[in-house]
Amino acid sequence: GFEGFEGGMPGGFAFGGMPGGGGTRTFHFSTGPGGGGGFRFSSADDIFRNFAKASGGGMGGGMEDDDLFNILSGGLGGGRGFRASRGAGGAGAGAGGAGAGGFQQAHRAPTPEPTVVEKELPLTLEEIFKGTTKKVTVKSKTFDASGKRTVQDVTLEANIKPGLRTGSKIKYRGVGDQEEGGRQDVHLIVTEKPHPNFKRQGDNLITTVDLSLKDALTGWERIVRTIDGKSIRVSKPGPTQPGHEEKFPGLGMTISKKPSERGDLIVRVNVKFPATLTASQKDILKDVLP
Repeated sequence: GFEGFEGGMPGGFAFGGMPGGGGTRTFHFSTGPGGGGGFRFSSADDIFRNFAKASGGGMGGGMEDDDLFNILSGGLGGGRGFRASRGAGGAGAGAGGAGAGGFQQAHRAPTPEPTVVEKELPLTLEEIFKGTTKKVTVKSKTFDASGKRTVQDVTLEANIKPGLRTGSKIKYRGVGDQEEGGRQDVHLIVTEKPHPNFKRQGDNLITTVDLSLKDALTGWERIVRTIDGKSIRVSKPGPTQPGHEEKFPGLGMTISKKPSERGDLIVRVNVKFPATLTASQKDILKDVLP
């Protein structure tokens, strides 16, 4: 008899519909010496391992323990879940802690995470320079208590710190449309509106002055305004190359990580050449220019 089972081990276990078997197979287990083709095992896990080895020919051979449990948990009987049960005279708690009624494995897909909605937040350079507070209204689709879908306006308040970089995201959790996993998150992305006088480059501001060819050759002077309204005088007496730059430290954009400091103001020169020249003008230029 089989030790550990009250009343002895049953004559065998029957498994129906095994791959390659064409019907029912019965396996007999014995623990005494000279048991012939019987199996030796000391735990419930050994039963499954020895069963896999004995069925190697019909199940592909070389089967690992994980492969066996994958088959038992879902690969038998045309994809149906596998259910194992024992009688009242079983050997107590089985592998995995299943009760006398048996066990059944179930799989459930995880709940998806809420999606993220991105919305641009256009700002002027003056708003970024000083810092400001902006209010943005977004539409949010939700369900009421009766399950009816409703649309409501949600107002988001964005605190813009001085010098905030373009592309920065201001995030709001759970304020968008309602989905299976919860309500959407909304991200406001900072963008810069085109400016008539300045172009931002990092913490620097670039402004351009136009010069005629005559001014570029003979000297020039211009008044340039900064982003905070101050006036500075910019001049150069001699010939000025196209693309020439004059730099004024501390008059550019506010530095976001150091709000008390500013980048540079760069004044860039654009030389406008005449579209046409008369023959006499060309002769004069040939005489005076090297």
